[in-house]
Amino acid sequence: MEKYIKNQHLRKIDFFKKTGISPSNFKGEGSKSELGGDKIAKILSVYSDINPDWLLTGQGSMLRETHLITPSTNLDRRGAPYYNVDFTGGFDLIFNDQSTLPAFYIDFTPYNKEGVIWCNLTGHSMEPELSNGDIIAMKELTTPVAYLPAGEIYGIVTDEYRTVKRIAKSPKEGYVRLIPTNHAPEYSEQEIPISMIKRIYAVMGSIRKFF
Repeated sequence: MEKYIKNQHLRKIDFFKKTGISPSNFKGEGSKSELGGDKIAKILSVYSDINPDWLLTGQGSMLRETHLITPSTNLDRRGAPYYNVDFTGGFDLIFNDQSTLPAFYIDFTPYNKEGVIWCNLTGHSMEPELSNGDIIAMKELTTPVAYLPAGEIYGIVTDEYRTVKRIAKSPKEGYVRLIPTNHAPEYSEQEIPISMIKRIYAVMGSIRKFF
């Protein structure tokens, strides 16, 4: 299922939580399942765009052809709002200036959910997972940072900066580690106090700019 999760820009934790299935049920690249019929039925009931033959054998098209989905833009409030601002600069205007309106809406089924917004990502620290110029779908979280699932990618806001990083636990009480995907020397891990984090967003997925 690794291929499907990446292709559909899903969070692993959400996939396994919704289906009630353990990652240990999948082998290799995750395309061939070791599941009983009841679990396969559960996956297909939640993610109906999956081709059952691919799920069983790993062969053929991953998606049912009738369910192939591409994003589109509109001004009719279909989908989630897109703000033409960078998360690393200008993003605060979305929330601090009530007159700020979305440029348009992006209609893309996996992310047409309450509370989701789209904005631009700048910087190279999360490449190749997220690239400079990508558009990212995010949703603000209210769960205390200390209780958020480690290893996921989040948008982090402090008084002084905004950044997108993977969060991991820190051996220091009251801290978290911010981990970039890019291993170039200029992108190193950081440890920051949880108290510095004013807002946090789940980065649900990304798309290449298509408009």
